[in-house]
Amino acid sequence: MKRLSLLLAVALGLATAVSARPAVIECWFVEDAGGGKLAKKPAALLLRQGAESPPLRPDLAPERYLKIHDPAGALQAAFRQYPRDAPAPRCEMSLYVPLPASAKWLSGLTPEQSCPRALDGTWLMVSMSSSFLSLSSLLRPQSEPQPEPALITMATAVLTVFTHTPTPRIPMGQDALLDLSFAYVPLTPKAPSLAPGPPPFGLEWRRQHLGKGHLLLAVTPGLNGQVPAAREGAVAFAAWDDDEPWGPWTGNGTFWLPAVRPSQEGTYLATVHLPYLQGQITLELAVLKPPKVALTPAPLVWAAPGEAPPELLCLVSHFYPSHGLEVEWELRGGPEGRLQKAEGQRWLSALRHHSDGSLSLSAHLQLPPVTSEQHGARYACRVHHPSLSALGRSAEVTLQVAGLSGPSLEDGIGLFLSAFLLLGLLKALGWAAAYLTTQNSMEKKTE
Repeated sequence: MKRLSLLLAVALGLATAVSARPAVIECWFVEDAGGGKLAKKPAALLLRQGAESPPLRPDLAPERYLKIHDPAGALQAAFRQYPRDAPAPRCEMSLYVPLPASAKWLSGLTPEQSCPRALDGTWLMVSMSSSFLSLSSLLRPQSEPQPEPALITMATAVLTVFTHTPTPRIPMGQDALLDLSFAYVPLTPKAPSLAPGPPPFGLEWRRQHLGKGHLLLAVTPGLNGQVPAAREGAVAFAAWDDDEPWGPWTGNGTFWLPAVRPSQEGTYLATVHLPYLQGQITLELAVLKPPKVALTPAPLVWAAPGEAPPELLCLVSHFYPSHGLEVEWELRGGPEGRLQKAEGQRWLSALRHHSDGSLSLSAHLQLPPVTSEQHGARYACRVHHPSLSALGRSAEVTLQVAGLSGPSLEDGIGLFLSAFLLLGLLKALGWAAAYLTTQNSMEKKTE
């Protein structure tokens, strides 16, 4: 009975996971409209379908309503981890022309002089992006729409590249691991001219900076050509995951970058090259370091009634990045007994840059004169930063109003005088006792 319950639970879980994947992805078909302008037309991708017919879409031209055939299961794998309540990814579609890669180190992929006839015809490139997924897929549509109740065009996903970490946020000094998966479906399976097994491919990782892509890593599994040396200690785990003789095949190109620094954040481009076909995705890597917060003078700050306490200095040190940093001053307790915004003049210092790329600044607060009712109130410096939780990080000091937590200045002077007089009286009594003792001794000797 327990085993049956477990099987039912697993089946329900799988059904839920499958139903959570989107069935239809709405896209925009983008094409050149001339004069440097782009035209956008609605399109849609039908990723999965049950026994029923495709839904009618009279708003779409048949060539822009695509039913996807995905023999490698790459699109389903890409959406397997997509959250149920997350918004659908942004999707764009455009025409694609198969061309050889321009880099010299990839020349071994295209030894023939012309594009094979098997690649003739129309090609489409689909790009999807969200905070959970970045995907690129090359589609080969059929020439004629299918005569189903809804006119729809069948298209095969030939090369699909995707990552589940499109916006990695890496703590400064830690290693970055950027996952990359891809799949390839050969157009001419079991062709006599092709050797069985997965084909060689090229993989490159670049970082985009000032409009240029700087090559960090290039690998060509299956080829013996020379490739540029890796930079910044980058490593890729580039290989096909299976060796089926005629495909389809899935592969991995996960990228590892050790001990990331602020200078290494930015846009990363991952490109998978096959002969005359390329799939590319984009990742936005952010480097984070949470700030340290210290407040001086601490833990106590003193002031007399009617006087302003010393200036409070909040040191916010060794954080990254600078944007998104906010400093708030709070008053906890006080006359109203609740949390409120602290009054006073406040300002921030200029940013100070450290050799590791982190930043520091100081926040200042000059408080107004205090009253006796504010005795015991706490002033807090609260810092918000993208590397911290919603509550942020804070440090605080306690206000002590002189005359309430201990003897006042007048009391101190009075105690001092009293002690002085008491000491003088004790000395006088001692002298008097000594004098009387001496007189008694002399009188006894005279008798």
